[in-house]
Amino acid sequence: MKHRLDEIDWHILRELQADGRMTNVELARRVGISAPPCLRRVRSLEEAGIIRGYRTLLDEKALGFDLVAFCFVSLASQADHDLAAFQDKVRGWALVRECWILSGEIDFMLKCVAPDLRSFQDFVIDELTKAPAVAGVKTALAIRTAKDEPTVPIG
Repeated sequence: MKHRLDEIDWHILRELQADGRMTNVELARRVGISAPPCLRRVRSLEEAGIIRGYRTLLDEKALGFDLVAFCFVSLASQADHDLAAFQDKVRGWALVRECWILSGEIDFMLKCVAPDLRSFQDFVIDELTKAPAVAGVKTALAIRTAKDEPTVPIG
């Protein structure tokens, strides 16, 4: 780790992971320091890339995205330009929410959300399988979430 963290930094990170919407004044109160040094620490953590951003987590089902699926993609070639081209293509697909490059027989794992099965099927058939260098696609529909913990396990 390039950025040395002390106990106050770790406390700040724990608090912000639990509630990224709190004010700096509230954060400072919770970690036991005054607001100006707390803000300097948060900015330092942001500049170091430890804090990458702030988001609101949305419930996809409440917004009409009832289907979650995973696509396991094998490419015909693992040459750097083919891997980069596929990654660029993935960035343009709104249904793909996460893309992981894997080792082993599968090259990519995509987490997708869609309003329904038909929309997902259309994406797989019309977009994914026709992407350059794609040799094979296997899919799995999610039944339900067993664990969804989008935070880092600190403290």
